[in-house]
Amino acid sequence: MGAKTLILGIGNVLWADEGFGVRCVEELARRWSLGPDVHVMDGGTQGLYLLPFLDDAETLIVFDAVDYGLPPGTLKLIEGDDVPSFMGAKKMSLHQTGFQDVIATARLMGSCPETLILIGCQPEELEDYGGGLRAVVAAQIDPAIDIALDKLAALGVTPTPGQSDGSDLADPSILRDAYEDGRPSPEDACRIGDERFLPGRA
Repeated sequence: MGAKTLILGIGNVLWADEGFGVRCVEELARRWSLGPDVHVMDGGTQGLYLLPFLDDAETLIVFDAVDYGLPPGTLKLIEGDDVPSFMGAKKMSLHQTGFQDVIATARLMGSCPETLILIGCQPEELEDYGGGLRAVVAAQIDPAIDIALDKLAALGVTPTPGQSDGSDLADPSILRDAYEDGRPSPEDACRIGDERFLPGRA
């Protein structure tokens, strides 16, 4: 038997605010022990490779950066049949179309979780390769986690302070603190391309 609730962070941490969902599950797993019926996972940009993880889940909670057309940092909760349409209405990257396919395929196979919950944050910056979350987006990690904890409580899950199993999270070298603190300065790493080919550069 698999976990009854799957909590999934999706997105690409390499593109600034695109990594919001992944950073949410990292922080959730770092601070809370959720018990054997809850599986916390960094889904990254894996698309259809995530299908097996949906098989035994009754509830799917997804954290993601979503273009709602709202001010940066706006947090929005979407539930039920609206989840797939919001994830692809204004796609920001291939992972969103890919996750629409995950849900559609799971439904065709009869293995889609009955309850779908999307906790999304409007990004501010997506074009900064190697950049971290912008402050207005990072500030929504805790509120997003609070929403997830409320949903879990409604399902009868009582989180306790501590850590969840981190085996399905990213390698420690690209967890948020290590990743953002380890970024070279603009003086050491050109932000706008290969400086060998920029006008006026030697």
